[in-house]
Amino acid sequence: MASRRKTDHLERTAEKYRQDVLFPAKVCGILDESNKVRRLRLAVPNKDFSFKAGQWVDFYIPGFPKVGGFSICSSPGLLQREGVIELAVKYSEHPPARWIHTECTLDCEVAVRVGGDFYFDPQPSDSAVNLLLVAGGVGINPLYSILLHVADLHRLRQCEDSGYEPGSVQLCYSAKNTDELLFKNTIIGLSKELSGKFSCDFHVTQQDTEINMQLRPYVSEGRISEQILRQHLSTDALCYICGPPPMIQSVSEQLQHLGISKEKILFEKWW
Repeated sequence: MASRRKTDHLERTAEKYRQDVLFPAKVCGILDESNKVRRLRLAVPNKDFSFKAGQWVDFYIPGFPKVGGFSICSSPGLLQREGVIELAVKYSEHPPARWIHTECTLDCEVAVRVGGDFYFDPQPSDSAVNLLLVAGGVGINPLYSILLHVADLHRLRQCEDSGYEPGSVQLCYSAKNTDELLFKNTIIGLSKELSGKFSCDFHVTQQDTEINMQLRPYVSEGRISEQILRQHLSTDALCYICGPPPMIQSVSEQLQHLGISKEKILFEKWW
């Protein structure tokens, strides 16, 4: 029973919000983010398809009884501009993940349905809010979507001087080693583009090689501690956490110890 509960996405998320409609999608891009994580780009032609930064999709493969559940790692803006979404999926023996790594090819047809109550979707009239994003491993996916969405909102403000004005964003992201820090180059690029508005803090827990000189200014060895959270925390911050359940529990407790109310601590804890 424990194994079944661990792998059945539809059961785990039965009480979560999800769309009523399945949308056809076609694989239009495949990229290996690391030796364990593959990024899929999916074209979703139906104009009624939409999602909020941080949400996931039910992932249906023709002929497969098991349904996958994967967080979207791209921004809503990319869907609006190009009609595509992206998923970064870690290899596992769960059939949908294994299919993505071993059988999926360009032009494969699948179906997706958006779900989830973990998202950041500010409205133009909302007051600015500071964000603390805390990620562990592939838990970066929904937080990366949120980060890209905030970057899009900043660019919109710069171009049109309208819409929601984002607050500051701090990302604390932990992985075993620098090879498993997904999207690191884009994240560093955003920290330069949005200097003063966004900063990133990478952590590695099992690094056994020398850290690249270009990454060194952004990387610390060891876990994300309460002291580190304190350094990056503002009292009015909205905190998003995604990663292994023990990490989520630990970080949530540390944030509460630092004075953040439970209502301002949001997490994704369904896999």
